Amino acid sequence: MALARSVGLLALLVSVQGLTREQLFDYGIRVGDKILDSGTDSVRELELEQTLFFFKGKFDKVYVNTNGFISLAEPTGESEYLGKMPASFGMIAAFLGDLDTTDGAGYVYFRQDKSPDVLQRVAEHISQAFPSDDEIEPTHAIIVTWENVAPQGERGPGDTIVIIQNTFQVVVANMESASYAILLYPEENMQFGSTLIDDEDQPVEVGFNEGKVPGWFSWGSTQGTYYRITEDSEESINALAQETNSGRPGVWVYEIGTSPLFTSITPGEVTEVTEVTEVTEVTSVETVVESLVPEPSSSTPDEPQHRYRYVQPQQPQNPQVLIIDEDELNVDVFSYNYETCSSNKHKCSVFADCRDYADGYCCHCKPGYYGNGKDCIAEGKPQRMNGKVSGRIYVGDSPSPVEFSNNDLHSYVVTNDGRAYIAISSIPSSIGPSLQPLPALGEAIGWAFALQQPDYRNGFSIIGGVFTRQAEVVFQPGNERLTIRQEFSGIDEHDHLLISTELDGRIPEVPQGATVQIEPYREIYQYSSSLITSSSRRDYTVNMPDGSVRTHSYLWTQSIKFQSCPHEEVLSAVPASQQLSVDQIFVMYDSGNQLIRFAMSNKIGSIHSGIPEQNPCFTGRHGCDTNAVCRPAQGKDFSCECASGFTGDGRVCYDVDECSESPQICGPFSVCSNQPGSFRCECVEGFTFAGDGRTCTERPVDHCQRGTHDCDAPERSRCSYTGDSSYICSCLPGFSGDGRACQGNQTHIKYRSNKTACERHREAAQASSSSGGFFFRPRPAVGQYVPSCDAYGAYEPLQCHASAGQCWCVDSSGLEIPGSRAQPGSRPMCIDHSVAPPLIGPTPKADISPLTPGANLLFSQSGKIDHIPLDGNRMIKDEAKTVLHVPGKVVIAVAFDCVEQMIFWSDITQPSISRATLQGGETSLLISTDLGCPEGIAIDHMSRNMYWTDSILDRIEVSRLDGSQRRVLFDDDLINPRPIIADPAYGYLYWSDWNRDGPKIERSGLDGSDRTVLVQDGLGLPNALTFDPQSRRLCWADAGTRKVECIDPFSRLRRKLTEGIQYPFAIVSYGRNLYYTDWRRDAVVAMDRHDGMEVEEFLPQRRSRTYGIAITYPQCPAGVNYCSRDNGGCSHLCLPRPGGFTCRCPDARDGSCVEQDQNF
Repeated sequence: MALARSVGLLALLVSVQGLTREQLFDYGIRVGDKILDSGTDSVRELELEQTLFFFKGKFDKVYVNTNGFISLAEPTGESEYLGKMPASFGMIAAFLGDLDTTDGAGYVYFRQDKSPDVLQRVAEHISQAFPSDDEIEPTHAIIVTWENVAPQGERGPGDTIVIIQNTFQVVVANMESASYAILLYPEENMQFGSTLIDDEDQPVEVGFNEGKVPGWFSWGSTQGTYYRITEDSEESINALAQETNSGRPGVWVYEIGTSPLFTSITPGEVTEVTEVTEVTEVTSVETVVESLVPEPSSSTPDEPQHRYRYVQPQQPQNPQVLIIDEDELNVDVFSYNYETCSSNKHKCSVFADCRDYADGYCCHCKPGYYGNGKDCIAEGKPQRMNGKVSGRIYVGDSPSPVEFSNNDLHSYVVTNDGRAYIAISSIPSSIGPSLQPLPALGEAIGWAFALQQPDYRNGFSIIGGVFTRQAEVVFQPGNERLTIRQEFSGIDEHDHLLISTELDGRIPEVPQGATVQIEPYREIYQYSSSLITSSSRRDYTVNMPDGSVRTHSYLWTQSIKFQSCPHEEVLSAVPASQQLSVDQIFVMYDSGNQLIRFAMSNKIGSIHSGIPEQNPCFTGRHGCDTNAVCRPAQGKDFSCECASGFTGDGRVCYDVDECSESPQICGPFSVCSNQPGSFRCECVEGFTFAGDGRTCTERPVDHCQRGTHDCDAPERSRCSYTGDSSYICSCLPGFSGDGRACQGNQTHIKYRSNKTACERHREAAQASSSSGGFFFRPRPAVGQYVPSCDAYGAYEPLQCHASAGQCWCVDSSGLEIPGSRAQPGSRPMCIDHSVAPPLIGPTPKADISPLTPGANLLFSQSGKIDHIPLDGNRMIKDEAKTVLHVPGKVVIAVAFDCVEQMIFWSDITQPSISRATLQGGETSLLISTDLGCPEGIAIDHMSRNMYWTDSILDRIEVSRLDGSQRRVLFDDDLINPRPIIADPAYGYLYWSDWNRDGPKIERSGLDGSDRTVLVQDGLGLPNALTFDPQSRRLCWADAGTRKVECIDPFSRLRRKLTEGIQYPFAIVSYGRNLYYTDWRRDAVVAMDRHDGMEVEEFLPQRRSRTYGIAITYPQCPAGVNYCSRDNGGCSHLCLPRPGGFTCRCPDARDGSCVEQDQNF
């Protein structure tokens, strides 16, 4: 061995780390998982959206079981298979044993998933396990997660505390002709390997059981194959989390079925662990260099133990490995502590400081903010919360549960007085009234932001916004039980706290029409280092429809789990017990809108009775602005101070636009977006946040894959990607040079260089697909993709995979253009690489008017309105961005005035209609009174009028564009009016009513005359409506029938464009295309309005429901109507109609208004 000295040497430590829980596929109710019923042998059937191949069979349903397996047929009782494998039914056994999830001991989550992110990750696992396989393209996944499950019988004192728990996961990936299973075992969460079966401790089993199969000539049945992975030994069970067949510890991949031929279960091929490197700095250390490195597994207890680390070479070559004998070191070079602020400061909130401790770091909110340091919000600033609620609840004595999934929850808390408001939408009337006794659904929100009494702290100021809550409700006297599980996942980029809620159990029935009154109550919260508990009794009164009154109660217990900073005692300054006082409780179920609302006032203080605090800051009666903090002084004196991010005298506060006042606040290569009381930085296209979470750096580019390197031709050199945006060029065997210029056999070079990249790609694919020479292959491959080349050898812009039935667009290098892949059966519109995209688009047909340059799509999501520029019929997705932020609002309708370039929108959280200029500037609140739920807006740009529908007040109104001169057009025979369309050139108004008992599409004059039903048959939920002035066609998208149809309003000729769409909400026509928003896909979808084929899809960066959609024009379409000039001579409202107009007075009349009709 040679001795080498190094000072300030940068070394890479090889660390083979086991899988962590955070590296599992996302799971939980926040990602749409269902939860298996608690118990020791619960089972739930799951109908599959795609066929699963298992051994020689094909399956369209599976069964999820508590005991650590998925079965392919309904399982027998556990006594027939536990300890008696193989079972009679097909089974994917991830961790087969007698497991328990009773009383919240653990949970089993499951779902199906087709999202691109999940499928991409699945493909990576399979490709890493089978590196020689091509065309790994999963199209469907089943994800089942057993979280904190316990072995049956292993309980602690009082039968409540689980001693040992395991968390593991199985992902079944399905492709066109094959299925794979991915088993994941996080090392720190695997605490037991055996369970009690018939009073004997037996090891769990992992494997794949085929079950009973037909015998020869269908005579009887025989036991099929049982492919067992583990053995009856502790070492075998431990290896699940420590070893691998996929290159990653704790991750195991198997091919479990193929079609049409199947030979056997095939394990992954990569048993060597992929080593993960970490950077550390070694100073003034003597090291010993040895050229040969022993395999870590070859050492014995008698041999000296070595530590391994890589040293980065000065020139590109294989890294050296150093062996360091501890006897030769006088310092511990591996004791460098990464848990310091220098490497973790970015994990703190931007409104927090990082503080180092002897054994780590903690985050502390800055003055003027409160929270746990990871989440900080400004003192006095109102807080908004968004989330989803899912449930499976039995009502009264009903034998069938009421199920709902991903219903929206919105909440608003005025933190300076403790008032909390919660609303949950889409609650069916079969359960809505019976949920009224449960404001406890939102109690955690009230507790988190309760008004603090002196020396006491609310929940958010102690534990922040990341915690889990489980509550049990036992109703008296019927003993009905309900479990409430909530996951609070922190504050998102819009300063909204995110919540997921799951309800499971039985509740007593409250009849339709009954109201509920809940008495004020007090509840004591007990605090410890990572757990908060409370319990109480709640009384409530039910006022029956017949006038009788009934009094009931329920017992309530809850636990809140959280992770505090381990390096300091967070709760040291918090009393061990605090009392939450809740009063002014209001509950209401709105059956017409299927909405349940809760409101309450919350204070947190002492558990002892005493003289209540009289200072207005502690009573909440101070009169400060809702965006201000109340500062108490002596006696009853106080002052109001605007929250951070706002300015004013405290009685009235205005938002500070940090982006305008400090244009450089976000740094280079970023965009600043103002938000109430705050701002948000976003990196521009091509850049991403660095490790500090704040600085934008260029996104790493694999130049080798992209083809933007400067290496010699691929037939002479190889480009090797080395990370970041770096690469190395090297000559192939038979050639010499520096990789950028390689010389060799000129004849060989000339022969190979005659072929283009596409031609070489095509030849390689054809050679691969024709290799083998024998029909029976042990592992039949998925159909081979062969690229299409044009006459010059270049990649055709449109590429298709025949086996998968999919097509996509590629660039000149043959790389797929993100977002261009079309659904099976449809083809995207691909632009030829050899010509620049036209400014407007291809020459239009005679029956299509030329498109106006500069058009944009506007669409809304909760809290914002985005725009997508249009280039002809093509969406320029890369240039999509937010044009208007309205945090805390739920923007439903969107409309555009082409004359003044104004955006109009409606909000249903605090019902209103507003507008703003397209270029930005101050927004104008137009209408905020006498509104229920404004869901549709139409603009008559010629007459300067605005129309809207109200689905709660069941009416259609009109006003001037500034919101003045309001008049109700229709308030009868309307149940759920939503979309509304104005045709100002011809004087017509169109709208649809998605009343489930009688949906219809109607038309009238813009003045309300000649109301008539256009369509009534064959409708389900006609959510979306649009009118194309060029073709004079009225088109709609129906979320009930899942069709898109059009009708000529004059001839009444009706035509179906397409069917099988998901859940459309709004639609607009422009040029050749129809564009609609889809709730299920969280997308904007483009379809050809001539053949009904989908041509494009846009997925917003923030995946959430998309609502209204509209088109912006740089100039108005040509045309006038009878009200275009001088308001038609009317004193107030001029409302056009076919062949004339009507002068109408607003509902709030004055003596100067004159009504008259004019016909022409």
